[in-house]
Amino acid sequence: MIKITRVDERLVHGQVAFAWTNSLGADCILVVNDEAAADKIRATTLKLAAPAGIKFSIKSVADAIALLNGTKTDKYKVFVIVGNTDDALKLVENVKGVDHINLGNMKKTESRRIITNSLAVDDHDVRNIRAMVQAGAVVECRAVPTDKETDAMTLI
Repeated sequence: MIKITRVDERLVHGQVAFAWTNSLGADCILVVNDEAAADKIRATTLKLAAPAGIKFSIKSVADAIALLNGTKTDKYKVFVIVGNTDDALKLVENVKGVDHINLGNMKKTESRRIITNSLAVDDHDVRNIRAMVQAGAVVECRAVPTDKETDAMTLI
C-alpha cells in the first residue's frame, strides 16, 4: 500500500528518512528518479541515508510504474519519494494507488517563486499540480509531518 508520495528535490535525507517514515508507519522507501536509478554512486549514497530495517529501493519512473502496478509492493507500507512534479504527475496518471502528493521541498531558482518556506514553483510546476488535482489526487504542502497540511491549490 502506498502511504504517500513526496516531492523533495533532495530525495532522501534525515528529515525524510526518519520523521516521515516514522510518522507514516512506512516499512519501505521507494525513490523514483531516473538519474538516481542510473547513477550507482548516488544510489549508494541515498541508501546510506535510509533508516535501518526499512526496505529501500531506487527505480526509474518507468520501472516504478510497473512495480507499483504489480503485486510485489502489496505487503509493504510504501513511502514514495520523487524529485520533481513531472515524475509525481507521471505516477498520478499511471498508478492507481498514487493519490496523495506531498510537496515537501523544491528550492527557489530564478524561474521559481516562493509559496512556502520550503517550496518554490514555476509555471510548469503549477500546471503539473493542477493536472494532478484534476486527475483526482490530493496535493498538499508540508515540510515535516507535524506541519499543518495546506492544500497546494490555495497557494498557487
